[in-house]
Amino acid sequence: MEYTQLGRTGLKVSRLTLGTMNFGPQTDEADSHTIMDAALDAGINYFDTANVYGQNTGKGRTEEILGTWFTGGGGRRDKVVLATKVYGNMGAQGEDVWPNHDRLSALNIRRAVDASLKRLRTDHIDIYQFHHIDRQTPFEEIWQAVDVLVRQGKILYAGSSNFPGYKIAQANETARRLGGLGLVSEQCLYNLAERSAEMEVVPAARDYGLGVIPWSPLHGGLLGGVLKREGEGARRTGGRSAAELAKPEMRARVQAYEDLLDRHGLAPGEVALAWLLTRPGVTAPIVGPRTAAQLDSAVRAVGLDLSEELLAALDEIFPGPGPSPESFAW
Repeated sequence: MEYTQLGRTGLKVSRLTLGTMNFGPQTDEADSHTIMDAALDAGINYFDTANVYGQNTGKGRTEEILGTWFTGGGGRRDKVVLATKVYGNMGAQGEDVWPNHDRLSALNIRRAVDASLKRLRTDHIDIYQFHHIDRQTPFEEIWQAVDVLVRQGKILYAGSSNFPGYKIAQANETARRLGGLGLVSEQCLYNLAERSAEMEVVPAARDYGLGVIPWSPLHGGLLGGVLKREGEGARRTGGRSAAELAKPEMRARVQAYEDLLDRHGLAPGEVALAWLLTRPGVTAPIVGPRTAAQLDSAVRAVGLDLSEELLAALDEIFPGPGPSPESFAW
């Protein structure tokens, strides 16, 4: 496994992030533990979760699965850079939503950290991430809450998720004015088929020294060989992948993508990950394996060397938006 610095920090993380959103809803606890064991054996030290993960098994369930794994010994917790998130309401579906039980008020941040620490069975969270922007809470209040938690030793760093470029700037300019470190990472939707982050989010992250952590690197399976599997009689894809394939232009691009990689003898999913690892500012794409085999495929992508010729061909199939503001103003 290769390692790199997380943005401008001194923290070293693996070039892949283990995403855990499937743990609980799609992968049971025993298999989740097996995947985490395999990830650690492969050298992946960056694990990402969120307090709301769990879905039909109950919000918080994913953090609980990580917590029971941490108690298994072998220095697991010390080897892992642990990231979780705060924003969403933790009540069960259909329950009344009490005020101050979601978003980024100082009150909810304090409550949510303590609840996550309990579920994760740890005394600290390495990277505490804001899952979404909160238009009602000023960054002065958010950073005050973060500073308290850092002094208490409950968190070490703060990161963002799904922030637009201007909010990254606002957050870090406020932190700078208050004498704080500010955001150190940004999780964003970024892959070959969805490159809008290149216009402002990635440039803002790079200018402010944030590590970019792309989520959905296969765009919901769209870049993982979906058309070939369909041709082999596999069950038709759903979700984001199905919606994108319903667009004739996108379907043609995916077909061209799969044909190109077939000529090179390369696996589409591994190339999609390897491409992200060539992008400026990208630290570690999030992979969310449901099985150990899917994890093995992701690990192989780290050692995959894409030629300049292949990279140029991928750009032709999935052209990016171009730099901002030139791409829309000139």
